[in-house]
Amino acid sequence: MKNKNSENYLDYIPICAPDHEFTVRKDGIVVIHQEHKGFYNKIAQKIYKRPKVSNINLDEFGSFVWKQMDGKRTIYEISLLVKEQFGEEAEPLIPRLTEFFRILFKNQFIGYVKEKK
Repeated sequence: MKNKNSENYLDYIPICAPDHEFTVRKDGIVVIHQEHKGFYNKIAQKIYKRPKVSNINLDEFGSFVWKQMDGKRTIYEISLLVKEQFGEEAEPLIPRLTEFFRILFKNQFIGYVKEKK
């Protein structure tokens, strides 16, 4: 019998965090712009000449995945699109994709909306 509280990570629906802007370069690569706010960041910017905004360039795989996040597709549905686009090059697909989403979530670049019912 399946536990009612069991969750499947592949059923999550990722969305881009609204406080992180991003752009897409002409070559299709996604660049996430992370603004460094707060007291300690302001000190580091003045004293150590740290940038106010860091630009994080995703690779081809990450850029493709990022562009598939529309607030409607689950991680599983995105994995099917990745498999279609990259084929064997994306393998091991599910562990690689779930780790990518975990890193994005840990760094607060994405969030999740409720699971599909």
